[in-house]
Amino acid sequence: MNTPLSRIPSLHSGAVRLLFFLAATLATLAAEPNPLAVAHNERGLPAALAAAKRVVFLGDSITYAGTYVDFIETVIRTRTPGWKGEIIDLGLSSETVSGLSEPGHAGGKFPRPDLHERLARILAQTKPDVVVACYGMNDGIYFPLAEERFAKFRDGMTRLRAAVVATGATIIHITPPVFDPLPIAAKVLPAGRESKPTPFAGYNEVLARYSAWLVAQRTQGWDVIDAHNPMAAAIAHRRQTDPVFTFSKDGVHPDTAGHAVIAHAILAAWGLQPDKNELLVTLTANPDTPLLRLIRERRKLVMAAWLTATGHQRPGVSAGLPLAEAELKAAAIETKIRELK
Repeated sequence: MNTPLSRIPSLHSGAVRLLFFLAATLATLAAEPNPLAVAHNERGLPAALAAAKRVVFLGDSITYAGTYVDFIETVIRTRTPGWKGEIIDLGLSSETVSGLSEPGHAGGKFPRPDLHERLARILAQTKPDVVVACYGMNDGIYFPLAEERFAKFRDGMTRLRAAVVATGATIIHITPPVFDPLPIAAKVLPAGRESKPTPFAGYNEVLARYSAWLVAQRTQGWDVIDAHNPMAAAIAHRRQTDPVFTFSKDGVHPDTAGHAVIAHAILAAWGLQPDKNELLVTLTANPDTPLLRLIRERRKLVMAAWLTATGHQRPGVSAGLPLAEAELKAAAIETKIRELK
């Protein structure tokens, strides 16, 4: 399938420089081998992904937003048009893998949902071949580092991995994105203070520790892709010339460019870096390209249906269509995708 991207306006030079910088950053940071990134088939995909009929993404509100998932699917479809797999995004806002929730979360309306409450249903009903999981942002509940909370995160990740592996599927862990206190500097608390909804100013140090632990699990055979350090490096690089640069206006949720950084890290590990990142740059600047728009439409439709079908404990999530109806609509969108020349 040839994707109609050639007539899209080019991105301004600052963003182009950022994506070029990311390529060099990722090459520098790849000090430890990622087992999944070693063996690729003739399509360029890692073997587990190349053979996958269904890939399920799990995570919190960043994955629920799904922009990085859309970028990844668009690049896969463009670079490996013979791939027949299906991507399902089942991210859930507020969720943790640790099972923790801070006092007064959501104004006291509800505690954070725990992935493990719904994980068995997801695995049994979706029957994934590959699971991609990105957790951590909510798991330290925006407080300073504490061994008890860190242990809960490690235990939750270990249980997640065990549950997925027990089904015969492959799991790929993504380190959490960056928490950026700069845009919310007037709202954060100094070290030693624990209060919600006000986060700890140094919370990114917690996420860096969680990320380092995840990366270290590669020595135990875990498939881990680091998105945290490339994002941190990109922010530091941009602030050399723009001191107030940020990927996240609220300190937590990345903007489109931030999602592109996450997608880039994953695609690079999978051997699918777009040529000099030009495709990803183009998609970042032009989120309404025909292919990306259809992929986004399909993702949201299927996600809502599967979230409803598998169930969860997060209030405020709109119910999706019955699966059979959603699948019919998704098939119609898929036809439009395949018709793009």
